[in-house]
Amino acid sequence: MAAKDVARKVRDRVRETKAFESSLHGRVLALEKELEADRQLHRRIAELSDVVAELLVPIQDRDEAHVREILSQYRKTI
Repeated sequence: MAAKDVARKVRDRVRETKAFESSLHGRVLALEKELEADRQLHRRIAELSDVVAELLVPIQDRDEAHVREILSQYRKTI
């Protein structure tokens, strides 16, 4: 019997067990949890980018009151 055949038989036996199924299910759940955390992080980064973009124009125009207003609004959201 060739090594490939033995490997296939072992693989098939492992896949038939409940341990493989629960292990795979656990891995999928962990990946889904990490994915959701990444989505939240990306959303927060996008929000910060928006605040930075809002600040660039008033800073360039030297509009300190508008800068303070934007920063105040931002600080209320954190």
